[in-house]
Amino acid sequence: MWLDRFAGLFLIALARLLTGAYANWLGCRPEAQQRLYFANHSSHLDFLLLWAMLPPAIRYRTRPVAGADYWGASALRRYLIHRVFRGVLVERKPKPGVSPLAPLQAALDAGDSLIFFPEGTRSLDGEMQAFKGGLYHLARDNPQVELVPVRMENLNRVMPKGNLLPVPLVCVLSFGTPLALGAEEAKADFLLRAREAVLAMMPQH
Repeated sequence: MWLDRFAGLFLIALARLLTGAYANWLGCRPEAQQRLYFANHSSHLDFLLLWAMLPPAIRYRTRPVAGADYWGASALRRYLIHRVFRGVLVERKPKPGVSPLAPLQAALDAGDSLIFFPEGTRSLDGEMQAFKGGLYHLARDNPQVELVPVRMENLNRVMPKGNLLPVPLVCVLSFGTPLALGAEEAKADFLLRAREAVLAMMPQH
């Protein structure tokens, strides 16, 4: 256990050193309540930095959602995702009759918070893609969970898709006002509203 914690602290320190990342809590505070942090996705560093921005007591009850195909590909990745990050792995091509959201629901049922990327895959150019339906279904089935939009700036430039080594650059993570699914809100309307909540925190130039 101590080795897992040490590895996590080492990776947090390294990620902060490389990126100079800092958090802007614009619409909420880092509080110990169950949340689903949903963010734009452009780098393998994304969930590590978001996880790193949380206070320790909250961090260790917050689990990143990640693709099983990538994180299960080697012993080192499996160690990191299971033992250090306590990640929730999802199958991109689940077996027939098995919901890809089942592991996420199990984590929420256990009282954990989640780090979730509604685009489903990393952006190639930093432009945010349309949100897939998973966020809507999780919001519908878990009204007790706060949905917190997070805007991650410069991550696509630090470690874009296809790069093996990061490029030092200051990154900003902005945490917005929690959303709630409306009683009669359609899936498409909710997903568009959630995406716009992330886009709204883009810096004005």
